[in-house]
Amino acid sequence: MPDSGQGFTLGSNCPLSNQIAIIGMACRLPGASDPARLWELLREDGNTITEIPADRFSVDEFYDPRPAIPGKMMSRFGGFLERIDQFDADFFGISPREAACMDPQQRVLMEVAWEAFEDAGLTLEQTPELTAGVFMGVITSDYWDRQSAQPREMDVHTVGGSTRGGNAGRISYALNFRGLSVAVDAACSSSLVAVHLAVQSLRAGSCDVALAGGVNMILNPDHAIGFSQGLMMAPDGQCKAFDARADGYVRSEGAAVVMLKPLAKALADGDRVHAVVCGSAVSNDGHGETFMAPQAAGQIAALRMAYEDAGVDPSSVAYVEAHGTGTNVGDPVEITALDAVLGQGRTVERPLLVGSVKTNIGHTEGAAGAAGLIKVVLCLKHGWIPASLNFETPNPAIPWENLRIRIADRGQPWPQGTPRRAGVSSFGITGTNVHVVVGQAPAMLEEERGKDIPAVAVLPISARSEVALEELAARYRGMVAQATSDASLLAICRAVALRRTHHDHRLALLCSSREDVVAKLDAYREDGWAEGVYR
Repeated sequence: MPDSGQGFTLGSNCPLSNQIAIIGMACRLPGASDPARLWELLREDGNTITEIPADRFSVDEFYDPRPAIPGKMMSRFGGFLERIDQFDADFFGISPREAACMDPQQRVLMEVAWEAFEDAGLTLEQTPELTAGVFMGVITSDYWDRQSAQPREMDVHTVGGSTRGGNAGRISYALNFRGLSVAVDAACSSSLVAVHLAVQSLRAGSCDVALAGGVNMILNPDHAIGFSQGLMMAPDGQCKAFDARADGYVRSEGAAVVMLKPLAKALADGDRVHAVVCGSAVSNDGHGETFMAPQAAGQIAALRMAYEDAGVDPSSVAYVEAHGTGTNVGDPVEITALDAVLGQGRTVERPLLVGSVKTNIGHTEGAAGAAGLIKVVLCLKHGWIPASLNFETPNPAIPWENLRIRIADRGQPWPQGTPRRAGVSSFGITGTNVHVVVGQAPAMLEEERGKDIPAVAVLPISARSEVALEELAARYRGMVAQATSDASLLAICRAVALRRTHHDHRLALLCSSREDVVAKLDAYREDGWAEGVYR
């Protein structure tokens, strides 16, 4: 195992120059407005599938429980975001007229991209100095379909607000990114393909940093109707990945974005590293039985290339976040491919664990791979593999007795004895397969260890409106209250001061401890002022 020269061991044969750090991440998924809430959902075995909201379309008009009824969909369930009609247009300098014409996919993706940008500790003052890329998976255009049905009401904002490329271009415009900005459509593997393309761009030196991810919104019933004719939708709205009851997938909404940077540069810049992308690869199934049928050979090719690219022994990977849609055709093919590459060289006592976040939140389609990637990053950080839900009876079409693979049907600690490594798979219905190999973040000394903690620190908080400032102050109160030490408070103060964009509406606290911050913010919120709090 080569030493990186930075005080830790990567545990991979891939050169340090090829390792890509995940320095920021954000998501908005059914039941989880950010990664912290996603982790709570996963730890609690949460299931956020609901009936299709009335503000999307009339469910009763299009639903019929009988399979393959023309013009009807066979499920009335899915995973949905709340308040998709709301958007902080003023924050991004967008007029109300233009915002109304923007696809909700563009709106939510802009907000989630900003959150990942901020989580990475980058500021708008820095972006002119960087070549920053944007790679976003997006595969549907429901809002365009709605607007184009009223051609007399269309204008230039309608076109700009509904183009798929706008999902990436809007972000580049808002953040002043000058690198490649591209929307990716590889069907349901789009967002993980976007991550792969971003990794390749960073390795080639085309970008200094890159945002990658995807988005999906369900505004119309047409896709559900079409897939229902092929009996591809789960009638009960539950993803039963790898189970004998697997009977179709579950459509859902979401957005997930990661900020990527070459690991060597991230370490040199003192960035917080959530996890490391060790390698990735893509393939296509080519010619098979039918156009949309998954092929084991294509998936095996992507897996082998990914682990070769990462310089990682596949048998050293403890967990794979599978595509895991819960279909009776796709599930056996995926397990067969995983066994061919990652199942070898294992024992009964140390099988490959496999799970799918789709059992919690449904299939976010254009955002699915990035959602799975963020789940894996959280697993690596916390040393815990959450349960993959709805697994009761193993699918009899899969020869489990001959495999060294086990579905993670219960929450459990990460296996001990080897570096934490995982794989993330995502497959598109049009044949594009992608796999990403992810490793635990380098074990670094705490930033403040051995440093003197000053008697007084400054916590600067700023936002673009008074209402946003109040909400942000409340969020910082919660963050500080959960900090593990006053050294952690100092790290928060330093990050907020140096690694956040500062806006016009400001609040500053002189603080000496975590308890001091909480007390002053509580007093300020109650009385409108507090000693040591300045406007």
